[in-house]
Amino acid sequence: MQIESKEFKTINPDTIDFPIIGIGASAGGLEAIELFFKSIPTEKECEMAFVVVQHLSPDYKNILSDLVKLYTQMNVFLIEDGMKVRPNCVYIIPPNCNMAFFNGSLQLLKLMPEKRLYLPIDFFFRSLAESLYEKSICIIMSGTGTDGTLGLKAIKGEGGLVMVQSPESAKFDGMPRSALSTGLVDSVLPPEQMFEQLLNYVQSTFQKKTYLLANPKYFPENLMRKIYLIIRNQTGHDFSSYKLNTIARRVQRRMVINKFENIKNYILYLQTNQTEVQILFRELLIGVTSFFRNSDVFDFFKEGLIPKLFDKPPSSTIRIWIPACSTGEEAYSFAILLQEYMENKKQNYFVQIFATDIDEISIEKARTGIFLDSIAVDVLPQRLSKYFILENHTYRIHKVIRDMIVFAKHDIIKDPPFTKIDLISCRNLLIYFTTELQKKVILLFHYALNSNGFLVLGNSESIRELDDIFRAIEKKSKLYRKIETPNSGGIIRMIKQPFIDELAIKQKKNTVYLEKKSNTKELLERFLLNHYAPPSVLINSNFEVLYIHGRTGKYLEPALGEANLNITQMAREGLKMELISAVSKVISLGVFVRYDNLRVKGEDRQSYLINLLVHPLKKSDSSDIFILVAFEECSDKTAESQNIEVSPISDKDQWIIELERTIQTKDEYLNTTIEELETSNEELKSINEELQSANEELQSANEELETSKEEIQSVNEELTTVNTELQKKIEELSQVNNDMNNLLASTGIGTIFLNHKLDIKRFTPAATKIINLIQSDIGRPVSDIVSRLMNYQTLIQDIQKVLDTLIPKEAEVWNLDGQKYSMRIQPYRTIENVIEGVVLTFVEISK
Repeated sequence: MQIESKEFKTINPDTIDFPIIGIGASAGGLEAIELFFKSIPTEKECEMAFVVVQHLSPDYKNILSDLVKLYTQMNVFLIEDGMKVRPNCVYIIPPNCNMAFFNGSLQLLKLMPEKRLYLPIDFFFRSLAESLYEKSICIIMSGTGTDGTLGLKAIKGEGGLVMVQSPESAKFDGMPRSALSTGLVDSVLPPEQMFEQLLNYVQSTFQKKTYLLANPKYFPENLMRKIYLIIRNQTGHDFSSYKLNTIARRVQRRMVINKFENIKNYILYLQTNQTEVQILFRELLIGVTSFFRNSDVFDFFKEGLIPKLFDKPPSSTIRIWIPACSTGEEAYSFAILLQEYMENKKQNYFVQIFATDIDEISIEKARTGIFLDSIAVDVLPQRLSKYFILENHTYRIHKVIRDMIVFAKHDIIKDPPFTKIDLISCRNLLIYFTTELQKKVILLFHYALNSNGFLVLGNSESIRELDDIFRAIEKKSKLYRKIETPNSGGIIRMIKQPFIDELAIKQKKNTVYLEKKSNTKELLERFLLNHYAPPSVLINSNFEVLYIHGRTGKYLEPALGEANLNITQMAREGLKMELISAVSKVISLGVFVRYDNLRVKGEDRQSYLINLLVHPLKKSDSSDIFILVAFEECSDKTAESQNIEVSPISDKDQWIIELERTIQTKDEYLNTTIEELETSNEELKSINEELQSANEELQSANEELETSKEEIQSVNEELTTVNTELQKKIEELSQVNNDMNNLLASTGIGTIFLNHKLDIKRFTPAATKIINLIQSDIGRPVSDIVSRLMNYQTLIQDIQKVLDTLIPKEAEVWNLDGQKYSMRIQPYRTIENVIEGVVLTFVEISK
């Protein structure tokens, strides 16, 4: 189903001084809603508003509001379009519509006849997040399917609170389990225990206004540094360059949820609780993402950006980098736009999209290419059918789209950037960084982009004062184009370690040390190292380069394709086999290996004679082995000295010597290869056995799935039966209600039912002759209504006295028309003998 389009303005969340809680429920939700509202104390008003979004059939006659009135003393309303939200009220969505919260009111939107997925909970939660930001709160209760999951991501992304009914207590656990799978839920509780947790959160945020207190007074710099250190120690990621408000709000939320009022106590808790550190880390990473987010921006990309990317010969490569990709929706959205363009133009290009994030869990999720069926609200039906495969209530991305994208864990703050990029899309990441870090990252993007490359930022982001290196193409869509400047080299130098200059990824240079005054010995050692030590490379036992000293371009070059620091892939022609043989010997025997007079072809195809020196290095406090590979170039003087010392030999003999050396090297290389193949063969045998075992487990799992399928079919049949019975009960309740109304009306007795606060709950038509009542007066205090009784001013006092003493009162009274009535006031008793109000009856006795 599709909603009718409507323009709304979002209100300032600071004007809302009470919490608005969105409650989403489906099958089995009525019981959960009953338990939740019954758990709210009636002694005093809770100062909250509740909006219940329940899955309802289009032809369903809504009696949910009547049922909820039985569970709560708060006023309950069936929502009408434009209804303002007030505290201490419950609002129920009507059937056959979507609903959004805008400008402090609830807006109803008609469903279009076109058949599309109907997800009213997601729709309402998203509008709540867009309007109230960190003040938004949602609760997901019993139900089947996945509705509410995308909505809770939006609320969590804005810093709001997410609560979910525990699956064990839910009649149908589909919606709760789908919500829990996101890893973004703050509290998991049975419905009857939720309000206590909710009240604690509300009192700590709304009533104390702590959501505004992200300042040094409450978050001192020294204590925040401790939190950064704890997170970095456990996760390896540094948040010290993020904005204080961003970090403080997230820390504060965790303090409220864990009931800490003092940040020092929370730091102690972090130091002893690794799980909480991971939760806080995940909290700091939360980003709002969806397919084709901000559809108007993607519409511009389709018409104004994508064609420019293809402004190059067919079969060329198009490279795109999407930092902070989260779970991959934006990357897949760009890939779909690119594929559509190539299909329309009937042209083929090689597209590489590098989608990166520091969150390994999000990256793994993105790699699967599997998404909830609720993405149907964000993706056009024709795109769904063409680029997605429906599998068991999920959508799997098509292989042609998946193959365009490489997902990788990458920290934009400390890891080297991708290069030769045509487009960088970094939307809504810079807003979390300090101004200094924003500038550094934008300079990094300038370095990474090709000439005239494009940069896309989020709606609230800009390039600030760096407009001399980027030109705005479309300000509304935040699209910029790289400007080549004369001092591009200076820009590169401004990007500090470890962005570009740090080739030694696992070995960090101590740049501070270089700036300090060196003593004579250190100065001499550094001079000798720089001028007389041969070019060298430090590698580990996996042949990965850890550190580079000197100019190694004659002997090594970056491998083609994806970034690779394996030294064997970087070795120039004539060096590879000897290098593998020497390093393998060092690893296995731990001895120094030297090969002399190797002929290596350099970048200009000119041959060089070099000596290869491979040394084992081992730390005294570690079992890890490192290898130093040194390249010693043979000078002309060295060759001459060798000619003087060695007796002259013929060219044929020299050729034979070189052949023998080559054969020996290849023989060693072959032996090394054979040993590696034998090891690999044993590993493959082991893997094969594990795969066979896994296959047996999969067969067993398949049988269990078949059994589960039968059980689900059985549950479905039971659900149909339950639904039928429920509908029958509803019809019976409706019939009883109709009978009661007719009975009361036929007696001709004026009857008024009041609750314990003396608010009007129900009245009969005959009662309007005594008190001026209309249907809209239900819910109002009886003291607000004008009485038609003559010479009887103590009605309210008499009602309150009966409620306090439980002693009925009788009296004869007259109305303004001169009619005489026998009035009786008595307590209203439930079946459980609980007093919940009073009943007034007026029997006419004037005849």
